[in-house]
Amino acid sequence: MIAAVVTGHSRGLGAAIASELLMRGISVLGISRGRLPPTHDAAARLCEVAIDLADTESLRRWLVGDTLGEWVAGADQALLINNAGLLGPVGAPTSHDLQIAMQTLAVNVVAPVLIAAAFARAAASVPDCRIVHLSSGAGRNAIAGWSVYCASKAALDHHARTVAADGIHGLRICSLAPGVVDTGMQEELRACSPREFPLHAQFVDMKRQGVLATPQSTASRLLDWLLGEQFGSEPVADLRDTN
Repeated sequence: MIAAVVTGHSRGLGAAIASELLMRGISVLGISRGRLPPTHDAAARLCEVAIDLADTESLRRWLVGDTLGEWVAGADQALLINNAGLLGPVGAPTSHDLQIAMQTLAVNVVAPVLIAAAFARAAASVPDCRIVHLSSGAGRNAIAGWSVYCASKAALDHHARTVAADGIHGLRICSLAPGVVDTGMQEELRACSPREFPLHAQFVDMKRQGVLATPQSTASRLLDWLLGEQFGSEPVADLRDTN
């Protein structure tokens, strides 16, 4: 039996991942403010928990409860897909709304790190435990006007490297850049001012040229890789480079 946990499962790439897992017969615990649209017949394998991941104290209280442990109990394989993320403030730091910056770091860094720790503890008796952080090329390349987002993804990359170095028996982890996917975050970037986001024209052109990957195709490739034997061989990876 495989038990999966997906954050930000109610829309975008997270919804595509959750739906793909369910279609493969894998039970999903979804953590998000919203709910997955009822477009499938897998309700019996889907459990949804409404949590605002920007509310760190509420998340902490939930994580110290029994839900994660009960969800993975008896599983042969447990999966955590830390997908939830926010775009964050765009522009130079001098223009940042500090409240938005704080919420972005809470969702993009604090939540996945806390959930990973709680998940690893809850799944300590599961023979095969796998954690994937949805990262970005922005975590590996400095992009003007996007300092908070870039920093948050770089943090996930280094968290995965460090956890891998811990050598926890039965646990594999990777921080994965999924490529450029046609999601709401891409829409937000295209709506930004070119003055605040110098790469604005490049992102507009990618949409116009049709080079953005669909959430569905990305989810399918991601799960093929996550469930494969090569997962975790490198703690930081790019889906476009995987077979």
